[in-house]
Amino acid sequence: MKYLFYIIICVPIWSFSQDDLLNEIDTDTSWTNYADAAFKGLKIVNFESTKLVPKKQLTFIVSHRFGSIENGFDSFFGLDDAVTRLNFVYGLSDNINISASRSSFLKVYDMAIKYRLVRQITNGFPFTIVGFNAILINSSLDKDNLPELEFKHRLGYTAQILISRKVNTNLSLELAPTFFHDNFVFLDEQDNSQFALGFGGRYKLGKRWSLNADYGWHLNRASNSPFTNPLSIGVDLETGGHVFQMHFTNAQPMNTNGFLGQGFGDWTDGNIYFGFNLSRTF
Repeated sequence: MKYLFYIIICVPIWSFSQDDLLNEIDTDTSWTNYADAAFKGLKIVNFESTKLVPKKQLTFIVSHRFGSIENGFDSFFGLDDAVTRLNFVYGLSDNINISASRSSFLKVYDMAIKYRLVRQITNGFPFTIVGFNAILINSSLDKDNLPELEFKHRLGYTAQILISRKVNTNLSLELAPTFFHDNFVFLDEQDNSQFALGFGGRYKLGKRWSLNADYGWHLNRASNSPFTNPLSIGVDLETGGHVFQMHFTNAQPMNTNGFLGQGFGDWTDGNIYFGFNLSRTF
């Protein structure tokens, strides 16, 4: 029964339904009365934003996160311990995206769907609401170390509701209630089903620049867990053909289950990671 629940929660509501990228990002489409362009990138930093790829458009995203800078020259400020995530996102329609990715952190593969439920309207409905669901496969688990390992133990699931508001021309905010489940967890005391609340925002510094930040508050982390809540700060640079995101964060994993459930870093002791997301549209 519990597996039926996970399947149901990961199935999107299908019934909801390249011009210049800079114009798309920074201009409200007043003819529809929609308040668009709350965020430049498909992610704020770690958390998904409410931005979607347009219909029939393919976006390729390379995400690179170096190791912790706290070890200095021993790891060349994290260069020796970098991880990479390759992500393809395709717009089935203006309101529905599908994606597939592979991350070198725990050799995780994931497939996701992102779908817009409602859009913010000027002088009308105050929020944009987007759903996000993903299923992932942890291919790093080793049967030699886990003799009873089955394929189902490699699976994880994510379900999010992303609620954003473009407050004004410069400021956008987002709230992201999140459920995620891993069939295998590293601590016996940790529940497989976990809950978090994400907060994020963007503030425009100029025509092409913005300051971004997000934070994930884990709501049922085990008391003996070594993992920490992810706090990330960065900047976006839009160059007309792609969005380049540079950031510092205390979580090295880049998929939702990873940065919420398996991030080790701590800003107070300098255990943070520099990274970037580079997207290209086709």
